[in-house]
Amino acid sequence: MKGKAFIILVLVIQAISALYFISGILSSFVGLPIPPLKWELMELFEVVAALGLLLGLLLGAFTLRGAFRDKRLAEDRLRRASGVFMDVLAERFNEWGLSPAEKDVALFALKGMSTAEIALLRVTSEGTVKAQTNSIYKKAGVTGRPQLLSLFIEDLMRDSQPAASDKSAA
Repeated sequence: MKGKAFIILVLVIQAISALYFISGILSSFVGLPIPPLKWELMELFEVVAALGLLLGLLLGAFTLRGAFRDKRLAEDRLRRASGVFMDVLAERFNEWGLSPAEKDVALFALKGMSTAEIALLRVTSEGTVKAQTNSIYKKAGVTGRPQLLSLFIEDLMRDSQPAASDKSAA
């Protein structure tokens, strides 16, 4: 709550400062006669305006620093999640007894590549890729790509949730 109050205070100071400067400019441009302020009051307004600008600068710098920190944390989490996903893939592929060629095909299939694209990448025929994907589905106990992908998503979701023993310990 203190952070919000500080931000609101900075915004109010900046708004008052902007109104002060804009009113002075507009009054001379439009020709509105505004009685001159005492120099002490004018100095006070200018000091408050400068303070508002400095506080805005500091607030912007802290916000930018926080944004960079959050970005770095998100990238780290994404890297870890990617590593976990690759670990889950390797574990499942080994559990199913996939050959090296089937592992490649399964990985390409999970990435969303078509049979033709996989055949082109692996320099093999589409028939071979179809036979390999059918073998993969059979070994995994699924009927197609969507089910294959859902197995990994379920594994990741299960691994990201705390265990029942973790909940009771907290």
